[in-house]
Amino acid sequence: MSSSEFDLAYAELRARWPQSTEERDVATPYGPTRVHVYGPADGTPLVLLPGGGATGLAWFANAAALGGRYRIHAVDLLGDAGRTVRRGTPLKTADDLMAWLDALLDGLGLTHTHLCGHSYGAWLAVRYALHAPQRVDRLALVDPTQVFAGFRPGYLLRALPTLIRPSEGRARAFLAWETGDDHLDETWLRVYALATTLPGRRLVAGGRPPAAGLRMPVLVLLAEHSRAHPVGKVAERARRTLPLGEVAVLPGATHHSLPFTAPEELNDRLLDFLARESEDRGTAAR
Repeated sequence: MSSSEFDLAYAELRARWPQSTEERDVATPYGPTRVHVYGPADGTPLVLLPGGGATGLAWFANAAALGGRYRIHAVDLLGDAGRTVRRGTPLKTADDLMAWLDALLDGLGLTHTHLCGHSYGAWLAVRYALHAPQRVDRLALVDPTQVFAGFRPGYLLRALPTLIRPSEGRARAFLAWETGDDHLDETWLRVYALATTLPGRRLVAGGRPPAAGLRMPVLVLLAEHSRAHPVGKVAERARRTLPLGEVAVLPGATHHSLPFTAPEELNDRLLDFLARESEDRGTAAR
């Protein structure tokens, strides 16, 4: 599969974003990072981290609603498909990812931000919130993987052919299984499926972060029909673990259908959670 096919699909998905969306390539020691920026210039910042292979463009169905109140920065992840380029300091460990995010926020001029991640992006968001808690005001995790529980063995078994011999067809078959063939957006589906075939992708993984150490408010939104992990166990552990956490289940959602399938409830819950930042300031002032 040629990279030109991925480039075409990427461009088509980019066209689904609001017209005034800006593209920024932010210099970091690990290479330039592509960020899709939308929302009022003076808006409170909200950084969005996608799942593996999804690219920052995966938030296309959420951008207009979230960007109506916040200055959103949707990131193409380092080591993954998209327009972020690995160049300079080698990417080897999760600590490198933390240093990359430090440099990225510095380059964006963000001393602090709200942070939201989906799947692998949620794992990365938790790691960063523990690494630099002073920079994360509120943290939202959308069906987070490898945070409160491991993957289901059946999920890993189904994903294996895509990892060993990646092809667009195998990626599509895997997504059809996980989502119940739930009418995924075709443009995004093409981006994800073609991303699996690109050479040089290298997602840095690691163990489960100690989420009990999170001291900022945390929202956990889980997919009711996620096949990635046992949703009930994840919900129970998140409620037990997070000092300032709240957990909700998105009805009908699957792991890979988020964040863009039926986004209204996700957007509403996330906006309600972020709006309570003013309550945090009032509490701190008393």
